[in-house]
Amino acid sequence: MSETNKRGVINILQEFSVPLLSGVLVAMVWANVHHETYEHVIHWVPIAGLEIFGHPVTLHWLVNDIFMVFFFGIAAKEITESCLPGGNLNPITKSINPLMATLGGVIGPVLVFFIGMSFLYGPTDDIATLRRGWGIPTATDIALAWLVARTVFGRGHPAINFLLLLAVADDAIGLAIIAIFYGDPHLPARPEFLLLIAAGMAIAYGMRRADVKSWIPYIAICGPLSWLGLFLAHLHPALALVFIVPFLPGPRRDIGLFSEQDEIDRMGEKLAEDLQMEHSPLHQFEHQLKLFVDFGLFFFAFTNAGVVFATIGTMTWLILGSLVIGKTLGITLLGLLGRLIGFPLPDRMGVRELAMAGFVAALGLTVALFVAGAAFTEPMLLGQAKMGALFSGFVGLAAILIGRALGMHRRKPE
Repeated sequence: MSETNKRGVINILQEFSVPLLSGVLVAMVWANVHHETYEHVIHWVPIAGLEIFGHPVTLHWLVNDIFMVFFFGIAAKEITESCLPGGNLNPITKSINPLMATLGGVIGPVLVFFIGMSFLYGPTDDIATLRRGWGIPTATDIALAWLVARTVFGRGHPAINFLLLLAVADDAIGLAIIAIFYGDPHLPARPEFLLLIAAGMAIAYGMRRADVKSWIPYIAICGPLSWLGLFLAHLHPALALVFIVPFLPGPRRDIGLFSEQDEIDRMGEKLAEDLQMEHSPLHQFEHQLKLFVDFGLFFFAFTNAGVVFATIGTMTWLILGSLVIGKTLGITLLGLLGRLIGFPLPDRMGVRELAMAGFVAALGLTVALFVAGAAFTEPMLLGQAKMGALFSGFVGLAAILIGRALGMHRRKPE
């Protein structure tokens, strides 16, 4: 196979989130065929006896606490870039509406969850344990939501930026929920260690002022400080790079979400070099890590999506309903409220586009699995909750079919 053909195959795999979806499929099949070996593999310890601050270094831990740092770092890059001059979220007031919608995307599912609980469970059930599931439907799968949004709205549509910011923000809230509400009572939060994050940010700012042209020192020096700050504070460290990536110097000319490399190809390397686009640390950070992150999502899905089908139950439908109903209504209503009080939706976004963005945000899938693992320890409840998160993946297919039927990518906003 020629180099061009190989690049084309890799692009298709990345474009359609094939590694992520493959990880989900492999995990589900393996867990249902031979659950014991699946559990043995995901809790495999590559180096016997190795611990970090008393925590065994298993495959599951490496993926969730180390690899996901880079995933959220790439997401932070996209948000940072869209906030630069020329981006869809610049000036910063343009981000107010999606951030308000984010609150709707968190509050809505929580309300639906508790309302659903009052109808689906009775006084004989363990209500205190069941209530712990409220944080699961607050999550949105960033990778799949982006893929579906681009298919529904068409490449370059502002609704994609809107949804991406919303997804990153509510996943940040989801990780905060894990830290605050699902923390180990034997390991209370230690906020004094958050000063390490501040130190990392200060060093990153100093590097930027010193005009450091490579992204590597920012990530290699400041990233571990931020990670340690979160970890030692007993907060989830997956968001470590979210505090550092915004300090990476960007291009002089921002040209939109997920399109910089396309623009460079069109204008030619010489002109791109003159504009300092392809050499900006912000761009190179994503360009050089995106392949690793996109294919690494296989392992994230694999280590989190192994659910036995026999565990489908009441919590499954409660989680799924909270995601679909709560996200769609919450995001739509808060987005409209933002428009009403003077914070408009992005250009080319109307009520239909807003409602569709809310519906697509119901794709909890892998990130909801992530939260479920923190919410429940009882195997039956955990399995039911994970099945609800997995079933939310069908929202993507439904959104694409509805969007095509309505001609969403061609429709003028209201």
